[in-house]
Parts: sequence; C-alpha cells; structure tokens
Amino acid sequence: MVKQRNEIDEQFRWDLTTIFATDADFESELAQVSEDLKSASGLAGHLLDSAKSLLETTRTQLDLMRRIEKLYVYAHMKNDEDTRVALYQEYQAKGAALYSAFGQAFSFYEPEFMKITVDQYAQYLSSEPELRQFEHFFDKLLKQKEHVLSQREEELLAAAEEIFSSGGETFAILDNADIVFPTVHNEKGEEVQLSHGNYISLVESKDRKVRKEAYEALYSIYEQYQHTYAKTLQTNVKVHNYKAKTRRFTSAREAALSANFIPESVYDTLLEAVNEHLPLLHRYINLRKKILGLDDLKMYDMYTPLSEVDFKFTYEEALEKAEDVLAILGDDYVERVKTAFRNRWIDVYENQGKRSGAYSGGSYDTDAFMLLNWQDTLDNLFTLVHETGHSMHSSYTREAQPYVYGDYSIFLAEIASTTNENILTEKLLQEVEDDQERFAILNHFLDGFRGTVFRQTQFAEFEQLIHKADQDGQVLTSEFLNDLYADINEKYYGLKKEENLQIQYEWARIPHFYYNFYVFQYSTGFAAASALAEKIVHGQPEDKEKYLNYLKAGNSDYPLNVIKKAGVDMTKKDYLNQAFAVFERRLNEFEALVEKLGLG
Repeated sequence: MVKQRNEIDEQFRWDLTTIFATDADFESELAQVSEDLKSASGLAGHLLDSAKSLLETTRTQLDLMRRIEKLYVYAHMKNDEDTRVALYQEYQAKGAALYSAFGQAFSFYEPEFMKITVDQYAQYLSSEPELRQFEHFFDKLLKQKEHVLSQREEELLAAAEEIFSSGGETFAILDNADIVFPTVHNEKGEEVQLSHGNYISLVESKDRKVRKEAYEALYSIYEQYQHTYAKTLQTNVKVHNYKAKTRRFTSAREAALSANFIPESVYDTLLEAVNEHLPLLHRYINLRKKILGLDDLKMYDMYTPLSEVDFKFTYEEALEKAEDVLAILGDDYVERVKTAFRNRWIDVYENQGKRSGAYSGGSYDTDAFMLLNWQDTLDNLFTLVHETGHSMHSSYTREAQPYVYGDYSIFLAEIASTTNENILTEKLLQEVEDDQERFAILNHFLDGFRGTVFRQTQFAEFEQLIHKADQDGQVLTSEFLNDLYADINEKYYGLKKEENLQIQYEWARIPHFYYNFYVFQYSTGFAAASALAEKIVHGQPEDKEKYLNYLKAGNSDYPLNVIKKAGVDMTKKDYLNQAFAVFERRLNEFEALVEKLGLG
C-alpha cells in the first residue's frame, strides 16, 4: 500500500519551512502582497515622469513579482505534497489569482514605457546610473514595441486570460476527471481498470496481447470523444491565432517564439534536420521488429523494452552514482549537488495524494527543490540526474544574477537537464563490461532519443500545421485532425496508417498541444545537450568553463547568445547533425550487439 504522507520519513520529504516557517507566515505575506498590489495602481500614468520614477516603478514591479513567485511556489508545492488537502488547493488558487491581479495592476507599464524617446532614454540612463542594471530588461521590451497594445487593450487581454485558457482547462478536466477507460487484462490475466497511470506499464508489457488490448482500449475512448477533443483543441488554436493577430504578429508561432527572441528559422531548421534523418529512425524501428521477432510491427509494440536486464538502483545508490557522474563538471558543481541531496531539497517517495511525475521547482528566494516519485529503476536514476540538472541551473543563475535576470528562458531550460542525462549515458557506457547490460543502456538511450528528438518534433510539425490550417480558414474537425496526424505518423515511423488505425486519435490525448509551441524545445534542447555533453566528456577544460558560464547567465543576455557562448550555435543545423551522429554511432553499436548476441 502507498503510504500516507506522515508515514514517510522526514529525511525523504523536502523542507518547505525554508520558504515559510508556518502556514500562518504564508497567509500573512499573502495578505500584505495583496494590499501592496492595490496601492501599485497609483503608479499608473507616472512611469516616465522622471528617471527616478522609472527606476522606482520598475523596482516596485519586480519586487512584487518576486514576492508573488515565492508565495506561489510554496502554495503549489504544498498542494503537490497531497492534492487532496483543501487548504492547499485554496492556497494554490489564491497564488494563481495574485498573478492575474499583478498583470492587471501593471498593465500600464509596457504601454507607458513604449512612449519613451531615444533621447529621453539616453538622458535617463545618464542621469540615473542605477537604471543601467535594467538596460537588457528595457532592451527586450523595446524589441517588442510594435506588439505592445494600448493600456486599455492590455487590461482587456489580461482580464480575459481565464477565458482564453478555457480550451486547455476543459481538455484537462475531460481527460483527467470525466472520461472512464474500459477494464483490460494484465500479464496475470487479471481484470484491471485502465488509467493514464497504468497505461504505460501495460503497453510496455512483454505480452503482446496485453499491449494490444490496452492500446485499443485506450484509443476506443479517444475515438468515442474525438469531436469534443477536436473542439477543445480548435478553441485553443483559435486563441493562439487571435492573440497573435491582435498583437500584430504574422502567426501564432512567431508570437510564441518571440517571447524568447527565437527566430522561426530555428523551428524550421529542426523540422528539416529531423525529416532528413528519418531513415535512422526507420532503421531503429526495423531493428525493434527484428528483436521482437514480429512480421507485423504495430504502434503498440513501440514501448516494450528490448532488454531483459533489469537495472536496480536504490535511492541511496542513485545519489552516490549521480555525485560520481556529475563530478566531471568540477568541485563547485558537485558540492552544490551534495547540498541538494543532503539538505532536503528533494521530496523522494510516493505518498497517497501526491502529484505524479517529477520536476524541479522553486523561486529566486528559495532552494531549487525537486519532486520525485522514486522507484528503484534505471529510468529513475536518469530522472534524478535530469532534475538535478534543472536545479543546478537554477542555483547557479540565482546566485550569479540579480532578480531581474535571475531566471532563464524556457528555450534553454531543457538543455542543462538533458546534458546531465547524456553525461550519465557516457559514464555508464564507459563502465559497463557485460554485453547484455551494454545492450540495455544503448536501448535506453536510443528509446530516449526517439521519444524526445523524433517524437517531439513530430508533435511540433503537427502543431505548426494545425495553427496554419486554422489561420487559412480550415475548420479543425476531428476528421481533418485524424487524417493529418495519421499521415505525419506514417512518415515518421514508416508504419502504414491503414494498419495502425488507432494512432490517428493520438493527437487527442497530448496535453502539450495546449502549451503554445512548447514541444519543439524538447527536441532542440536534447540535441544541444548532446553536443554539449560530447564537449564536456571528450573536449577541453575550457568547454566545461563555458558550460558553467551558461548555467550562470540566466536572462542577462538573449537565449541564442547565451548558448552560443557555451559552444552551440542553434541558428545553424550543425548541432542537430552532431546529435544525429551520436545517435547513428550508438545505433551502429546496438546493431552489432544484436548480431553478436544472436537477438532476432
């Protein structure tokens, strides 16, 4: 039985008292910030009265956001500990409401700032030297000048945000709360209720009948509700296109990428490079078919492990392995890792009501906490080093940068985490001597690359096409979405859509299509991380120093500049080609092992 939270040993629970010592302290600060937000409305209309006014208003805005972030982090992490607790559900809702109130209170800031003239800007910087620390912050605002609306229009958009998010929220409620999946059979022949939680374990089963039944049962529900899912997705796409048009962007994709100052060419280069390398994916899929001994490989055969080796790592063993692997990044880095591991930054084990999955969280004024749901598996070891990568990125950035630059763009977020994963893979391959274990590690890497670089790019291609279709007046009916998705899936996997009918409904179950051009960053991030890990493991000492400087940079420069200084130019295809070269090298080795071990 899964334990109650109070049954988990304290050393395996994160210490949120370092944020607020008690709930009463949280509530006191919540009340104070709410009051301070109300008084901030008096700042409207005076931003550019003087250099001093610009400085003080900017500081007030950033200070309030800093305090709100700390409140929200505490609220949502307390809620994640046990999502059944009404008090922390309430805290999280109040934290979210603060963000909305902040947006409305400071809706005047950008429209007023955009009225500054070149001469006035230069004069203000000269007369008030403390404004200079905000130069990059101001520069980013000025680059968005043509997309900032009037104060009244900004207020209306901010106030309508809850309405705009209704498509995604309806999807979440339907998908997580309302739909009921059929019962299926597990490997023991027992009837079990199919759920999002157990679907993966069932479709990974060595028993093909179990995989097939779970797969067909899952997609029977998405087929049944395909029209409703089409409407929620269409609504979401229309919101993205509407907001982009309102802000004078040429497309929703341009609007989404402009937030991180990423040119659309980066997205197009990814799609182009991945499509060029689809033959590598087809090779791997044919190898999977051979190893499994199947004449008719289906989509439900994609997830069952090819290796019989069952790596086991206790949590304590995983901590030791992670410290050993990450020592390559230097003494300072590994000392920070040890601090995270020993000072209760990590919420380790599952308890009843705890949020599933894993993440790294926190704010500028907190530790870089991690949530896990630990199981003694190789996957969980990779999850540990992945989330540690995020937390070290946050730790370095917050220490090196003032609050205004003390975060990093989403575009760069997945690089530090997956660099750690790639370093771990290199280390495991260096150490392993047994062919069966080497086979398992290579299989893990190849599946991870397939699931991240190829699969997320497949999603990115679909996402771009549905936004373009809506923009061109195409109605996103379930029939249109099914046909489009089936065609793209056939291209990527080389498996005929007529023989894999259920996969046409997969778009309906992917929450990332509601995230507004987010998924492509998993692919670019993994590819960049692959290139960086090669430099760290096989390169020169200065490569490690450049990497650590990337971790410290935060938002002090534009994302593409930050990562370029680390040694990866993401405006060009080279880093993608380097990643595919690593994939091909390991695929060659995997093929050779298949022959050597007589598999298939």
